[in-house]
Amino acid sequence: MHRFLRLLARPVTYTRWLHLLIPTAFVAIWLFIDMDHAWVVGLLVVPLGLIPAVRLEEGIQAQLLLTPRERGRPDASIAVAPSATWRDRWRTVLWLEARLALSAVTMVGTVWLPAMSVDLVARGLGGPPVIYGWMAPWLPAHAWLIPFALVPVAVMLLCLVPAGRLITFVARTLLGPSASERLSALEERTELLLERNRIAREIHDSIGHALTVAVVQAGAARAAGDAAFTDRALAAIEETGRAALEDLERVLLVLRETGLPAGRRPTLLEADRLIESARGSGAEVEAEFTGPLELVPGPVSREGYRILQEALTNVLRHSGPVPVRIRMAVLGSRLEMDVTNPLTGAAPGGKGGSGLRGMRERAALLGGEAETGAYEGEWRVRVRLPLDTLI
Repeated sequence: MHRFLRLLARPVTYTRWLHLLIPTAFVAIWLFIDMDHAWVVGLLVVPLGLIPAVRLEEGIQAQLLLTPRERGRPDASIAVAPSATWRDRWRTVLWLEARLALSAVTMVGTVWLPAMSVDLVARGLGGPPVIYGWMAPWLPAHAWLIPFALVPVAVMLLCLVPAGRLITFVARTLLGPSASERLSALEERTELLLERNRIAREIHDSIGHALTVAVVQAGAARAAGDAAFTDRALAAIEETGRAALEDLERVLLVLRETGLPAGRRPTLLEADRLIESARGSGAEVEAEFTGPLELVPGPVSREGYRILQEALTNVLRHSGPVPVRIRMAVLGSRLEMDVTNPLTGAAPGGKGGSGLRGMRERAALLGGEAETGAYEGEWRVRVRLPLDTLI
């Protein structure tokens, strides 16, 4: 009983009731026009349901009144879209017919049962039935009938919750997303998750690089005790921090979905910025670039920049200011990148690390590969990216 009362207290119980009663308003109008041909209403909904926009209208109304918690969700059980196929149109026709039938039953119960309660009270007070005159011959006029007036109302309330659940089940069955719509929603959700993962990698690579450079520079400046070196270290920290703030602002603009341009992501043409930042941290960087980097496709160039950034960050984080060799070449239909340094500290990618995994994921998304690991006493990052990849 407590559970039933809780269900009766839910607002959705009454919005579903309203949804069940709405079609009877149109039926009442038709009956006012032509009482003898009420069956024609059932035929009229057939061509109506074949109109693609009707499925959209019914879906909006059903979501609003039957499943309000799902409104606006991509995984909603009731679709909000026009009919795209004939199957969707005929499902809409079946929905309209079912809704009309359930609405008629609900209207009868909603009107007939409370009317019976009124007549029971009238007979209990000794008067004639107010609505159903046929009750007079067999229903005696006694006061004990008045408490029984609650029975029809209780029956109506008992049927209210199951009726709402039934119409919701029918709506989910006949107005639910088609196979193509479910596939499209899944693709959109996948794209959203991929975008979130990409943004997470962006923040990790950019801010992680900036913090690593700042920590290394600050530690070196404190140990050196040289005013000139301290000035250079502070300048490097300032430049790196400013670049990281620009990247962070661009990512935040995307997350806020303000509609403003998110700014241009850095490419390999700006690799000098990373190299100078590493040199400012005390690392001896030897860089060799071969081939026309300006002809590298944007997606490859942007992801290549982030891979190089993560590789240099790992050098500074795990080995400190050590000699680093960068070899980058555009060879035919691929971009090759090799970053090597002496393996003097702990190997990157230890417990909890995600930078190496991020490099491999970036390369894999472009159809390439990234290999990382110790090789002949050095730590090597070897990347191969195809230049004909479309993203």
